[in-house]
Amino acid sequence: MSAATATGNLNYRAVFISDVHLGMRNSQAPALLDFLKYVECEALYLVGDIVDFWKVRRGPHWPQSHNDVLQKLLRKARKGTRVVFIPGNHDDGLRDYTGMNFGGVELRRDAIHEGANGKRYLVLHGDEFDVVVRYARWLAFLGDRSYDAALALNVPLNFARRMLGLGHWSLSAFLKLKVKSAVNYIGEFEDALAAEARRREAEGLICGHIHHANERMIDGIHYLNCGDWVESCTAIGERFDGHFEIIRWREQLGQRASQATSGRWLIEAA
Repeated sequence: MSAATATGNLNYRAVFISDVHLGMRNSQAPALLDFLKYVECEALYLVGDIVDFWKVRRGPHWPQSHNDVLQKLLRKARKGTRVVFIPGNHDDGLRDYTGMNFGGVELRRDAIHEGANGKRYLVLHGDEFDVVVRYARWLAFLGDRSYDAALALNVPLNFARRMLGLGHWSLSAFLKLKVKSAVNYIGEFEDALAAEARRREAEGLICGHIHHANERMIDGIHYLNCGDWVESCTAIGERFDGHFEIIRWREQLGQRASQATSGRWLIEAA
C-alpha cells in the first residue's frame, strides 16, 4: 500500500469512494469514518450514492455515525482537500445542483481526473449505462428490495460463522457473482463504460454503482470500480507515482482487530 505519513496515516494523491448509502441500515458508516481518519489525500472524489434518498423517503435509518460521515467530509474540504461530489441514482436529486459549490464541496455531473501518470480518467457514477435504471425504474426498485433482503440474511449467517470461528461471508455478493445473468450484466456494464471513456478520449474510467470493486484493462481502457461501503468497504487510491489500487478497508479492520486480540492474549498470559 502507499507510504505512511509521519502520523501513521496512509497518504494518497487522490481517493475515490462510492455507494456509501447513508440512510440505509446496512451502510458501514463507522468503517468509513475509520477510513477517513487514517487516509489523507489531495483530492477526494465521492462517486455517487453517498446518501440513499430512496431509503430516506421510505423512512431513514440515520444514526449519529451517518451525520459524522458528512461532517468529516465537510471538514476535509475546509482543511484543503479538494472534494468533488458526483451524484448517483440514489441521490440523483442533487444533479439539479451540479456546477455549484456547497461548503467547499464541488457538485459535478462527471469529471476528468488527470492522473500523475499523465492519463485522463473519466469519473462518473455509472447508472447512466444501466439499462434497468434507465428504462425500467420499477425493476430497479424491486432489485433494491431484493438486495436489502439478501443483506438482512447476511446478519444471522455471519453470526453463525463467527460462532464456528469462520470469517465474514456475503450472501448477496456470492449470489451476484454466481448467477450467470448477474455476471453477464457486470461484464456488459464494464464494457459500456469503457466504450464511453474511449468516446470521451480518456485513457481510464473510474465509477461505482454496481457494488463490485474491480480493476482491469478493457481494450486499452483502464477500468476501475470503487466498490461500496455497504458490504465490501473498498475505495480506489491513486499513489503519487500514478499507480492506482483497490483499498480494501474491511481487511485493514480485520487485521487491526486480530492484532488487538493477540495483544490482549499476550497481556493476559503474562
